[in-house]
Amino acid sequence: MQDELLFNRPLVEKYDRPGPRYTSYPTAPQFHAAFAEDDYRAAAERSNRVASPKPLSVYVHIPFCKSLCYYCACNKIITHNTERAAEYLDWLKQEIGVQGALFDETRRMTQLHLGGGTPTYLSNAQLGELMAALDEAFHFAPVEEREFSLEVDPRTVTPAQIHELHDLGFNRLSFGVQDFDADVQKAVNRLQSEEQVVELVAAAREAGFQSVSVDLIYGLPLQTVASFDTTLDKIIALRPDRIASYSYAHLPELFKAQRLIRPEDMPPPERKLELLELTIRRLTAAGYVYIGMDHFALPDDELTLARENGTLQRNFQGYSTHADCDMIGLGITSIGKVGDSYSQNVKETAQYQARLEEGRLPVMRGYRLNDDDRLRRDVINALMCHGRIDFANIEACHDIAFRDYFADALDQLEEMQADGLLAINDDAIEVLPAGRLMMRNMAMAFDAYLKPNEGRFSRTV
Repeated sequence: MQDELLFNRPLVEKYDRPGPRYTSYPTAPQFHAAFAEDDYRAAAERSNRVASPKPLSVYVHIPFCKSLCYYCACNKIITHNTERAAEYLDWLKQEIGVQGALFDETRRMTQLHLGGGTPTYLSNAQLGELMAALDEAFHFAPVEEREFSLEVDPRTVTPAQIHELHDLGFNRLSFGVQDFDADVQKAVNRLQSEEQVVELVAAAREAGFQSVSVDLIYGLPLQTVASFDTTLDKIIALRPDRIASYSYAHLPELFKAQRLIRPEDMPPPERKLELLELTIRRLTAAGYVYIGMDHFALPDDELTLARENGTLQRNFQGYSTHADCDMIGLGITSIGKVGDSYSQNVKETAQYQARLEEGRLPVMRGYRLNDDDRLRRDVINALMCHGRIDFANIEACHDIAFRDYFADALDQLEEMQADGLLAINDDAIEVLPAGRLMMRNMAMAFDAYLKPNEGRFSRTV
């Protein structure tokens, strides 16, 4: 079975160490303040001038939440003052106008993702305003070409609102469940009933959403194998198209909210591995395909089909089925990827407002890739998305001799080959079934910036 091939406890324990998630390469720690607004504008101009400009993808960060989930490490603002969201929406619309003017109007927006915080903190009327502003600035692609997704906190919407979200143009939903166990929910201050989620998933199906996803977290306080097995039972019964099961990174020294979790409630390290093994075994037995990292999908889902036909992509939201787009980040802290650059917006709403009032873009830092960066990004993407690095393809694209250029990386991977995680052949590197959980570790061998024993990242498994 797939899970038996994927999970080897001694090897998982051996390679479970801090490492990047590689939603970008170079990773965010390489972004710097010397990359400023003029650099971003230049990158946008270059992206318009290429022979075949890429379609546009937009990420919008909505930072507001009505209550604090203790595990959360996202950039958020806890408030019941909805006027703050109304003001923020006005600033967002200003940024949308400034950003939209940078891109050729013949380019179409094929991908949209609203994250947070809680995007459904905004009313559906406000979301309608946002969608209208986005369409005017970036020109939506035809309906059949769109992938418009929204993260939903089940505590903030009704079934009727789910139907309205579909009418607004969203065709994909991701429900934050995390865990159905009442004790776990209480320990992290996120109380929501199973009935709420069941009702909303049914409404999404009825409304005609193309894809319904559910997010889980393993390693939360008070979780046991038995309690999480019960949660998995309920999730499998819902049959979402996709499931993301994230490993909880407990870093109270970095994230103040996590200090509200009682240390004695935290599961021991070996429990997380038991929960991971359980998740893989249960979901694969239920017919889900392991895509990579934390993601599972049904066999007929677009993610599974993209993985099989070699078109799977990876970006700041994780795995994607769409071809590589220029990605525009809107709102505080959001990250974009335009042409050969990455950029990130300012982190505070006061800074965000001040920049926009001056007619400026709120870019805080970024990075422009060099030739070596582009080469290593292609290698890491091939590994993370396709489980195979074809030497000839990389050599043809970048005019290198792969084995010479990456001699050090190949040496680093020898131990993984000896452990049966990958095969280094004459013409390619192939990830073996037992190594698919350790793809982040493999990618680290090709990272020119990674320092030994760097601890700023979450653990790889």
